[in-house]
Amino acid sequence: MAPTAPPWARGLWRACNALMAAFFGLAAVVQVNDPDAELWVVVYMIPAVLTLLVGFNPLITGNFVWKSLSAMHMLFCMVWAVRLAHYFLLHAQQNILHEEEGRELSGLVIITAWMALCHSSAKNPVGGRIQLALAVAIALFPLISWVYIYVHKEMRSSWPTHCKTVI
Repeated sequence: MAPTAPPWARGLWRACNALMAAFFGLAAVVQVNDPDAELWVVVYMIPAVLTLLVGFNPLITGNFVWKSLSAMHMLFCMVWAVRLAHYFLLHAQQNILHEEEGRELSGLVIITAWMALCHSSAKNPVGGRIQLALAVAIALFPLISWVYIYVHKEMRSSWPTHCKTVI
């Protein structure tokens, strides 16, 4: 951790990691009735655990095992996201949150963005103000999105049953 980082920045970075670990964990839990739940639970649990570790010890991002696992998972998510984006662009009939592939793509982008932010914090776990502002924005985005979708039930009207019955 940078010795010049103010104490509030360390706390904010840890809080963002706790929020994202909770989001990834909850995202894994809501996959239980998805047709390919086994895959998606793993896809979300890996960043949940990695992010939780960063929340407990921000310096873990410099650990070889943490860096390797996060890099492999980011690569996997990026490749899958590119494939889904291509499919979505060719076959989309509605907005991104109304399409199964669009929601999957959104999840992969959030995972990749968060893990990249954590991965880049290896030398300075709090980073600069821009990195911290990005962390807050990324950490709040899934929470705000879920609240918005929960409040606006009509957004879920076209979703398949397995997406409507979890929460």
